[in-house]
Amino acid sequence: MTYTRESAHELATTALLYLAEQPDLMAQFLGATGLQPQDLRKVASSPDLALYVLDYLLEDDRRVMDAAAGMQVAPGDLLHARTALAGPGSYGWQV
Repeated sequence: MTYTRESAHELATTALLYLAEQPDLMAQFLGATGLQPQDLRKVASSPDLALYVLDYLLEDDRRVMDAAAGMQVAPGDLLHARTALAGPGSYGWQV
């Protein structure tokens, strides 16, 4: 699927909701970003948070596969969405 910035941001929002349903993953994500749970509402629409969410999922193949299954998207969509938000080559490889 080809992602626009808008559709990529929507996928990242869906990914954040997916994380919220997985308490262990959400705790790890918050720990990795330094955010507090009460901060999420304030920054939920931030483009930076969208990248952080996708980066967190993309760091681990198991997270990618589980999240893609839970969100009912292709695993590659997570990287495609991240690339739409940050630009080609921004993650160290081309898609």
